[in-house]
Amino acid sequence: MPRVDPRNSTEYWWDRHLAGLSLLCADFTTHEYPQHTHDALVVAVTEQGGSVVKSRGEVQAATPATLFVFNPEEPHGGWMGRSERWRYRSLYLTRLALDRLADELGVTEVPYFTRNTFLDTDLIGAFHRMHLALQDARDVFQERELLVDSFGTLFERHGSGRTRIKAPPRDHLLVARAIERMRAEHATDLRLEELAASVGLTTFQLIGLFKRTVGLTPHAYLTQVRLGVACRRLRHSPVLAEVASAVGFYDQSALNKHFKRCYGITPLQFAKAAVA
Repeated sequence: MPRVDPRNSTEYWWDRHLAGLSLLCADFTTHEYPQHTHDALVVAVTEQGGSVVKSRGEVQAATPATLFVFNPEEPHGGWMGRSERWRYRSLYLTRLALDRLADELGVTEVPYFTRNTFLDTDLIGAFHRMHLALQDARDVFQERELLVDSFGTLFERHGSGRTRIKAPPRDHLLVARAIERMRAEHATDLRLEELAASVGLTTFQLIGLFKRTVGLTPHAYLTQVRLGVACRRLRHSPVLAEVASAVGFYDQSALNKHFKRCYGITPLQFAKAAVA
């Protein structure tokens, strides 16, 4: 459960102790952080307004166009400046989470960041989507995919020495094996890291292989598999909760969301049309 700070600002924390990952959603109207450190890698994105952040003797503006990254144990502080509001999201990865992430990326260590701010619009969007998915905590496969892909991109683009992550092989046989397992286990709690290991790849390599070979991420492809099976089931049963569970969606709302987005109609509309 989140912890709520009842002062003139609000902070919501979600802890993922097993994964060494914590999330923060903050909405400030007046606040000041003194110089402090974290025993974790910190990545922050601003949703609205902004603040002033001080690190390494420099004062920089935190805005929706800026991605902030702080190395573990790196001192930093912040205050509102001229902004009347500062709403932001941040992630904290401890050494436990960073070690696991390095394994899934296929690198020996997490890079050091020689800067704290990056003007990288698509990466900011990726971290924002990932934070929302982690907060939602409904689709573990998607959460892991977004986490590994976002941090892999961050490390490659902005890490010290431009971390080189081994590219996936262009092997259609590996993709076919992964797809075969997706089709066989689409209704189970299939994990991205397990799927990658089963074909001899790191998690990051599997994501890249699917993007280059199939044109979809593993999660997007698995969603298509589940929707295809859902269509066949809906021809015989309009009970959406049962169909959602049977094909691997975490609930009926997830089935509705993906179905409407992909096909332009709701599952119930499809079921009624199929028996008409």
